[in-house]
Amino acid sequence: MKVIVFGATGGTGRATVRELLEGGHEVTAFSRHADQLGLSSARLHLVSGDALRPEDVERAVSGQNAVVVALGVNDNPLKVRLLHRSRTPTHVCSGGTRNIIQAMHHQGVRKLVVVSAYGVGETRDKLPWFFKLFYRLLLKEQIVDKERQEQLVRNSDLDWIIVQPVGLTNELPRDDVLASPTGQVRHRTVSRRDVGRFLASLVPGNDFLHRSVALSG
Repeated sequence: MKVIVFGATGGTGRATVRELLEGGHEVTAFSRHADQLGLSSARLHLVSGDALRPEDVERAVSGQNAVVVALGVNDNPLKVRLLHRSRTPTHVCSGGTRNIIQAMHHQGVRKLVVVSAYGVGETRDKLPWFFKLFYRLLLKEQIVDKERQEQLVRNSDLDWIIVQPVGLTNELPRDDVLASPTGQVRHRTVSRRDVGRFLASLVPGNDFLHRSVALSG
């Protein structure tokens, strides 16, 4: 399949690109700095663009069979919250996803896999109080953006799946993650490699279609 990954140079995006390539897919890696991906393959295409620019997104989505959205803000949350400084606009998830959905409708692409976060949407009430406090104090803008993103996806009329990983780490993959459509978790962390592997596994089939899935190690 031809699959495009938005936010490809972030930790989760890069892991997803790697897993898709290992699965034999033809992958387009979309990022503002796609040349910094650090991966190479004859089946890999690098596209530098801004997800907040509809024309960039429209060109990139053309000819794809599926879309993975791994957009996010990677800056230090203290800097973003207290100093209001971020290299990435804090509305990138909702704004970028709105453009992606529009382009998918224009281009006739149906499959959409989106990375959100545990504690958003259907798992909001399952988040422990100390994580709720952390979200409110340091990640308020990003979480509001994720909420808007999820609503856009649910209203998109596409073949969508929302994946909500718990706390992300750079540890080695466990290969036995818990994927729960009811929001259950086993541990409070999960490796980016495991998330990437799970996202790649969702692209070809119909597992969890029109569901949000909590993902934990």
